[in-house]
Amino acid sequence: MSAPLNIGILCHPTYGGSGVVASELALSLAARGHGVHLFSHAVPPRLARSPGPVRMHCVRGLPYPLFASPPHDLALASAVLDVHRNQGLDILHAHYALPHAVSAFLARSAAEAEASVRPAPRVVTTLHGTDITLVGSDPSYAPLTRFAIASSDGVTAVSESLACRTRQGFEGDGREVGPIEVIPNFVDTDVFHPGAGASQDNPALPRAVHVSNFRQVKRVPWLVEAFARATRGREAHLTLVGDGPDRAAAEAKAVACGLEGSVVFLGERDALAELLAPADIFLLASTEESFGLSALEALSSGTPVVATRAGGVPEVVLDRETGLLSDVDDAEGFAANIAALLFDPERTRTMGRAARADAMERFQIEGAVGRYEALYRRVLARPRGEGRQ
Repeated sequence: MSAPLNIGILCHPTYGGSGVVASELALSLAARGHGVHLFSHAVPPRLARSPGPVRMHCVRGLPYPLFASPPHDLALASAVLDVHRNQGLDILHAHYALPHAVSAFLARSAAEAEASVRPAPRVVTTLHGTDITLVGSDPSYAPLTRFAIASSDGVTAVSESLACRTRQGFEGDGREVGPIEVIPNFVDTDVFHPGAGASQDNPALPRAVHVSNFRQVKRVPWLVEAFARATRGREAHLTLVGDGPDRAAAEAKAVACGLEGSVVFLGERDALAELLAPADIFLLASTEESFGLSALEALSSGTPVVATRAGGVPEVVLDRETGLLSDVDDAEGFAANIAALLFDPERTRTMGRAARADAMERFQIEGAVGRYEALYRRVLARPRGEGRQ
């Protein structure tokens, strides 16, 4: 049996994909006997609900008049270095190239200067989406993003689409980012299952649900308008879970479409499994989506997905098998797909069964955690200073 590792995980404390994946990965690694430290500026919701043995480090930069904002990235690197000095870390797993891979690189570099005390940890970076497609590609950050990726001892992406996008955006002019291993996001199928939530054998109305952070890229107002078009002249119910910059615009769109009695805005919720399982369909209207973790959680719950062909979504939702996909700008097609499933219970049930089976076959949590664990050991076995193979 291989010796347990000491692993530091750096992540955002979000309800979204990267925070969920990092938290679930930390808990699963700890359950396998590894020592796991999680570094963030707040406790991620998934970790906060768990009694697991992950050691949480809340890191916040020092407020000081000299700084325009607290230097969180430097405080993060310092906290990681402190834990490494005292307890030793084998792996630093950064979720997001910026800022976490940069903070991990800085901590690794400082540890290398003290290598006589403890060997410096290796750095694995997981790319999740906007760290490449939005923040990382901005000219203000692109050179540093490329450096962080190329300097990592191991790099993964959550979809083939994101890996391809990374190579397209950061390679060229003699520069390379090195190999990128695709390890898809995963779902706990014991938590997200068709039996979660209250039983509603004879629901009064067909039900759709959407979960997101209500950022512009999620197009929640566009989704509401499509739902209005799909249900014109027929009754149905839409539940919107989450919060963010576009919530007010989405609420205004619901009123403008005359859906005040048909659309409910719940705000942020932890009980996602109980909200996804009773729904007939899940809606996702993003213009950019590296993977679509909420869609996967719906599929695992036996709820088929109506979505746009954005980024990695077609790698998760199998068109006409576990859901229906339309082009990103095809509002009529998206609305037609909503109607095609929402008002066809037999087709919806058939797709729901296929969705559950596919989630269990391709996206089980244990398989993904095993792949990360194997990557850590390959990275550690490689001679120090040797590039990624």
